[in-house]
Amino acid sequence: MDEPRAIARTRIWDLPTRLFHWVLTIGVVFSFATGKLGGDWLTWHFRSGYVIAALLLFRFVWGFAGSRYALFSSFLPSPRRIWRRVRAKPDATPASAGHSAIGTLSVYALLLVLAAQIATGVFSNNGSFIEGPWVKFVSGATSDRLSSVHYYTHWLIAALAALHVAAIAFYWLKRKQDLLTPMLTGDKLGISSPPADDGVALRLRAVVLAALAAAVIGYLVAL
Repeated sequence: MDEPRAIARTRIWDLPTRLFHWVLTIGVVFSFATGKLGGDWLTWHFRSGYVIAALLLFRFVWGFAGSRYALFSSFLPSPRRIWRRVRAKPDATPASAGHSAIGTLSVYALLLVLAAQIATGVFSNNGSFIEGPWVKFVSGATSDRLSSVHYYTHWLIAALAALHVAAIAFYWLKRKQDLLTPMLTGDKLGISSPPADDGVALRLRAVVLAALAAAVIGYLVAL
């Protein structure tokens, strides 16, 4: 009797993309918690915001310099693809390489809202002794307005994050597709698409770009 053939594994997510995803997740949770704790924790809230800013800058560049499925060109939003995906039956939607049509919207929404949160955060204040590094460039009234936007936007981030988790659960329970494990291991099972590059050269490129992103954010914060 022939032995069952092993299901092929295909590298989809390179290590830099996976590290970005999980460090960003930790950073967002930490920022949410420290923002709620207030007081002296707000100093760490701002610091974690700078880390998130560096991560977002890195991801933007990585969207043009990363591996196959990390490139923005590989998951551009498409209303037609999204509608087709929503209407399709579970057995008619095999696991896809990279982000799904619906997942694409989630990724872009989270990145854009987080970028807006950072942009308002550098101008915000807590009404007492903690304020963003760019408060000195705007009036007090403008800083107060941006502080209000910054406060209410964090609930939008929480809602998007919850929706992201719900989508992962939906795909696991209804579509029988595991989206979490590939973001841990980098590999998807039963994918016929070409694998993504995840070699030493690509990882070294990511280290250089991450260092440059951190340096740029550090410079901007110090203005």
